[in-house]
Amino acid sequence: MNQSITGKFIAQKRKEKNLTQEQLAEKLGVSNKTISKWETGKCMPDYAIVGSLCEELGITIAELMDGEEREEKSVRAYDEEQIMDLLKRTQELEKQKRILYGVLLLVMGIALQALSHTIGGTDVKDFFSGLLLGISVAEMIAGLFVIGKK
Repeated sequence: MNQSITGKFIAQKRKEKNLTQEQLAEKLGVSNKTISKWETGKCMPDYAIVGSLCEELGITIAELMDGEEREEKSVRAYDEEQIMDLLKRTQELEKQKRILYGVLLLVMGIALQALSHTIGGTDVKDFFSGLLLGISVAEMIAGLFVIGKK
């Protein structure tokens, strides 16, 4: 599955239906920026909306994933239920990976903060202690941002 090819296919089918990005977005309950991201290949539709998208565009889920219409004599080795399950699992794994990165940043920030408290005594050591403390706070904030990001 190629996001760019799938995105171009979504744009093609939307235009064939004489829909603007805004009209399609309204029908699906998403923003027109979301439609734009799909069509440019920046992201894929969420598994929860794929069925509605395919219905609006008059295509099958397999055609959406392939980025092209199915030929009459072609044989598929998978069904739409399997595709939806695979898409759901993939998106859940991506979410778990993002959470793991956020937790890793938080742990590293806490470790640097603990390390910053062990350094000190001279002006140079106090400088490095403050620098480590600042970096640790930035890492923890970045970790919280990554975890909280949709």
